[in-house]
Amino acid sequence: METLIDQLRAFIELTIFETKNFTLTVSSILIALIIIILTAIAIKLIKRIMKGLVSKNVFDEGTSHSLFQMIKYVIWTIIFVLLIDSMGFKVSILIASAAALLVGVGLGLQQLFMDVASGIILLIERTVKINDVVELENEMIGRVVSIGLRTSKIKTRDNIITIIPNSNLVNDRVINWSHAEEKTRFHVDVGVKYGSDIELVTSVLLECAKDHTRIMVVPKPFVRFVDFGESSLDFQLFFWTNDSFMVENTKSDLRYKIDRAFRENKIEIPFPQRDLYLKSMPDQK
Repeated sequence: METLIDQLRAFIELTIFETKNFTLTVSSILIALIIIILTAIAIKLIKRIMKGLVSKNVFDEGTSHSLFQMIKYVIWTIIFVLLIDSMGFKVSILIASAAALLVGVGLGLQQLFMDVASGIILLIERTVKINDVVELENEMIGRVVSIGLRTSKIKTRDNIITIIPNSNLVNDRVINWSHAEEKTRFHVDVGVKYGSDIELVTSVLLECAKDHTRIMVVPKPFVRFVDFGESSLDFQLFFWTNDSFMVENTKSDLRYKIDRAFRENKIEIPFPQRDLYLKSMPDQK
């Protein structure tokens, strides 16, 4: 029995690799594996706790995700440093080596570092969060589904996942439709023929926005008489919605209803009109 125990102890203390500043043994590998497994379990437990807080409305989903990502990165960084140090490798030497390496490849990895730094900024400032509806400089509109350390994923209205470098979300102009609150105001433009009953037009437009499932009752929809156009009286029908991601469908529904209601109430949408004057030419002899 003692022989088996001695053999097991000798195996655990077996040195696999050794240098002047670093010693790798079987025991250090086993300890590292145990620590990694326990850390992974702890991170999953933290994630479950965060989901519980979201379900209890202590945090919203975006705040929970940002906080969890920062906690995860910090924990893994600390564990990595402790594991390297426990194996006998001097952390100061590792930092010095990494610094020298980064100086050598810094120019090539400049964009990578910028994206990582931008990811940290997004997680801290939370100007863009999970489930936010954003519009990018290229006029692409989508919902943020994840924010990673280097890239973020945005789902477009066509159900396509687009991977965006985090530096684009930090440095470029980004319109966040749902940053302050979910409800957002939109409008539909329409022009009517000169001489139309503008009071009737207003009431018809408001009726078209009434009872739509994706249009909010409060704040109420309203109509604005915008201008006397070249060939029409121009109006805008304003409404509020919590579903800004699919607002183009809502606008389409309103246009269908407006066209049908205008036909029923004999309200005409005019064609663009141009007056053409012909000047007679002098007779040529």
